[in-house]
This record gives sequence, structure tokens and C-alpha cells, in this order.
Amino acid sequence: MVDAVTSGEAGVAAALRERPDVVLMDLGLPDQSGLAAGAAILAAWPGAKVLALTALSDRALVEEAIRLGFRGYLTKDTPVAQFANALRSVVDGQQVLPHRLAPASGPSREDGHAAFLAAQLTQREREVLGLLVQGSDGRSIARHLAISQNTVRTHVQSILTKLQVHSRLEAATFAVRHKIVHVPGAADGGASAASVLIRSS
Repeated sequence: MVDAVTSGEAGVAAALRERPDVVLMDLGLPDQSGLAAGAAILAAWPGAKVLALTALSDRALVEEAIRLGFRGYLTKDTPVAQFANALRSVVDGQQVLPHRLAPASGPSREDGHAAFLAAQLTQREREVLGLLVQGSDGRSIARHLAISQNTVRTHVQSILTKLQVHSRLEAATFAVRHKIVHVPGAADGGASAASVLIRSS
């Protein structure tokens, strides 16, 4: 279910009534700060995933949002595809922050940057990345996804560019470290960054 309201008070009431998976909170509300409204939702319902939306590129606001428990921060000029992927990442439990606005220090910077990069991946690129993590070569990926090997190479190059890495091994290691894709056996320690196997195409 999707609901939209135009004030902080109404937003808090709607979130507590409907219990949505994600609350997209505009910080520029007419009756109160979106940060305050988001904090009120989180205080009453800690399981909410609240994502800040604003026109302001302000690192101080980002840091305050994180401190309050927000799961991400997006500016209104974010491209539609990236915006949609960011929402999916938040639903999956990741934190999403634009790299230029990431806090100057602390563990959230790396995690937020990784989630922001991962949010740019398409669903097909995530599928290819998942198969890379499992050690599949180009031919196996092509057969598994019913696409050509040239298309696989195109997807791989796009993945490397978006994740800002230089090889399939780096991409797979990045994906495992930051839990971008599901790794079979990861829950019991069966997979780790050190155990990623990449075969040449």
C-alpha cells in the first residue's frame, strides 16, 4: 500500500496506522521538521525504515538524520532509476547516502557509500554480480540468464564502473563485504570475501 500526506503530523499518524515498509520523509514540511517527524515515527515504531528526501545537499542534515536512525538520505535531483534502486536497497536493510554527503568519519561512511554505489545497479546487473560471487564464468552466466556472452561482458563492465572497481574479483569482494547480493551459506560463515572465486570468461 502507498499513502501520501502533506504534513508531519499526518505523516506520523499515517505511518503508525499503515506500518509501511519504507517511509519517505520530506524534510521541508509545513508544520514541523521532517527530521522531527521521522524521529517521532522511529520512537513509536523502531522497525520503520525512514528515508529522508530533500532539496538540500547538507552534510550536517545527513549526520543528524543518521543519528536519529534514518536509513538513508536522498536529494530531489536524484535520477529516477537510481531513486528506485535506493528504495530497494533500504528495504533490503542497507543504508543509502550520496557519497558527497557521507559523514566525514565513522563506520557509516563506508557502508553508506557502498549502498549508494550499489543502488545504481539494475536488477539484471545484481543477478550477474551474484553469479560472479558464486564463481560463474561468462559462458555460465550467459547460459543461466539466457543472454549472450557479449551482453554479459557489457553488464560486467557496467558493474565495474558503477561500483568503482577494476576487476571482477574486486566487484565480487565488494559485493560480499557489503552484502549487496545474497551469498549461499553466508549466514553460517560459509562464504566470505576471501573465498570468492572468479573465473575468466
